[in-house]
Amino acid sequence: MNERNISLLDRPSPNHGERLAGPTDILLLHYTGMADAGQAMDWLCNPESGVSCHYFIYEDGRIARLVDESRRAWHAGASCWAGEVDINSRSIGIEIVNPGHTVLTDGQELPSFPDRQIDALNELCVDILSRHDIKPQRVLAHSDVAPARKMDPGEAFPWARLAEAGIGHWVTPEPISGGRFLAVGDSGEPVEALQAMLALYGYEIELSGRFDTPTEQVVTAFQRHFRPQRVDGIADASTITTLNKLISILS
Repeated sequence: MNERNISLLDRPSPNHGERLAGPTDILLLHYTGMADAGQAMDWLCNPESGVSCHYFIYEDGRIARLVDESRRAWHAGASCWAGEVDINSRSIGIEIVNPGHTVLTDGQELPSFPDRQIDALNELCVDILSRHDIKPQRVLAHSDVAPARKMDPGEAFPWARLAEAGIGHWVTPEPISGGRFLAVGDSGEPVEALQAMLALYGYEIELSGRFDTPTEQVVTAFQRHFRPQRVDGIADASTITTLNKLISILS
C-alpha cells in the first residue's frame, strides 16, 4: 500500500476471510456509529463481534489498518449493489470515526466530520483508487447497499469534498422547489419509472409501480448520499432531477 507514503497504524482484526467472488471494485464508506473511537476499534477487533473493516480513520486523521486489502473484511453485512449480493468480497471498507445518528435528538444536527479526518480519507481513497479498478459510481455509502438497515455515513458526510479530490460520483444537487412529487401510497407508471432509474443506478429495488416502504427506503438512501439538504423519502423534483443527472454521466 504506502505508494503515497501514507502513515498507517497497524491494529489487526481477526475478523476476515477469503474473498469469494469478483474483482475488488467497490469502495464502501461507513461511520462507526459508536460513542468514541476506542469503543469502535475494540468492537471491530473483537472476535465475538463478527465485524471488521480494512481501514479506520480517527477524528485527528490517523489511519489504522485492520485487515489487508487482499482479504474479505466483514463490514457490509446483508447488502446488494447492481445485482451483486456479496459486497464484502468485492469491496474495501473504511470506517470513519463519527457517532452519527446514534446521538441525534430532536432539533440536533448530526455531528460533523473534522477537516483533518476528511483530508486523511481523501488521501487514502486516492491511493486505493490508484491501485484498484473502481468506477466513480462504485464509491458508495453503507446506506446505498443496505437502505433498509443502514444510515451511514449519513447526510452530514461531505461527499462534495471527496468529489473535489476526484473521488466518487457527484453532481450538484438540484435546488429544492415545489412541484409534483411521488410518495408512499402512490402507484402507476411514474413510480415504476422512478424505480427503474434507481435500479439502473445500482440500487436494489423491485419495479412494482407501487411507492411502498422499500421504495421509500431507497429514495431516502439516495437523498442521504446525493441530495442531503432534505432527507424525507419523498421523490420530489429535486431528487428525481439529481438522479437523472447522475445517470447521464455514468461511466
